[in-house]
Amino acid sequence: MMKRRYGAAILIAILLVALALAWWSRRPAPPPLVVGGELPAPCRDIGFEAVSYVVCEIDLRADAIGVFHAGADGKPFGSLQAFDKAMAGEGRPVLLAMNGGMYHQDLTPVGLLVEHGVQESPLNLADGEGNFFLKPNGVFLIGKDGKAAVMEASAYAATPDVAFATQSGPMLVIDGQIHPRFEPNGTSRYIRNGVGVRGGNTVVLAISRSAISLGSFARLFRDALGCPNALFLDGAVSALSDGERMIVGGNYPAGPIIAVSSKKPATE
Repeated sequence: MMKRRYGAAILIAILLVALALAWWSRRPAPPPLVVGGELPAPCRDIGFEAVSYVVCEIDLRADAIGVFHAGADGKPFGSLQAFDKAMAGEGRPVLLAMNGGMYHQDLTPVGLLVEHGVQESPLNLADGEGNFFLKPNGVFLIGKDGKAAVMEASAYAATPDVAFATQSGPMLVIDGQIHPRFEPNGTSRYIRNGVGVRGGNTVVLAISRSAISLGSFARLFRDALGCPNALFLDGAVSALSDGERMIVGGNYPAGPIIAVSSKKPATE
């Protein structure tokens, strides 16, 4: 009797393993993580705390940065690939593009979005669950004077003459201090991207090539990149393109998009 029960248990276990393998094999493959190829001029690979990052330092005296969300038809671009293709088709190719803030299921921004001086989505100071609402959250902006800033969202209302802005959260670095609610190395690990500012003329975009904690990501901006203020943009869907191909990430959905273009006139 015991042998029969033992045999039946083994048979059931084998069937369960077979079903699990069959289910796993039918799952759609995740988008590819592209890690090869030559980096564009503003970007370099660096290592920090045993993690590889792509870091792009943008000099706003030579290049321009904008925040974009929807095309001429009013519909969200939806991905970096679609955005890059649209810009190239309009004769306005970009040097870099990165997902630039959190979004709802319909790709509308969770918080503030300003495009070309027009507020498309209002500042969101509400409380809630998730990274966006891990206060303080913040705003990355480009003023109409061409200067960049990262600031706490609660301070944004006093900021005049904004050309582009996107709200996300949490802040990573606040006036040289790591976000007070971060653990040194929390258990939540994702490929992440963010933005920091050094002075008014240097914007630093960074994306990890492997999963990291928020604490380690914040230390990257403060200790390795010298950014007194930095903002988390997103995780898991983080991606970076050079206007033609993906540098890091796959065909992920995107709401707001941060894009870099040259101020130099195109040559024929």
